[in-house]
Amino acid sequence: VQLQASGGGMVQTGGSLRLSCAASGRSFGNYAMGWFRQAPGKERGIIAAITWNGATYYTDSVKGRFSISRANAKNTMYLQMNSLKPEDTAVYYCAARSASVYAIEKRYYHYWGQGTLVTVSS
Repeated sequence: VQLQASGGGMVQTGGSLRLSCAASGRSFGNYAMGWFRQAPGKERGIIAAITWNGATYYTDSVKGRFSISRANAKNTMYLQMNSLKPEDTAVYYCAARSASVYAIEKRYYHYWGQGTLVTVSS
């Protein structure tokens, strides 16, 4: 599976962005997917994940603001980000793991996209 993340950019505080993660290859629907982010000087950490059938996980800092979804027929995953804050500034990565259920730790993900930069100005 090859992943291509897109949709990053620069927005003001309170703005919105939608990230996309396009996957190539077969059996996209069999993979659990996740969105991670890495801010300067910090480790890459999970912010949201989704199982093959749509069950979701969010880290506390994005609950109520971000929404993860997937369109298996389009081999695409999305991250809708609302009410953005300067602390959301980071490179955002999408990832996939060869299992139907998501994992919280990045070491359980087997495939990674190249990252897309999100910058939120105050």
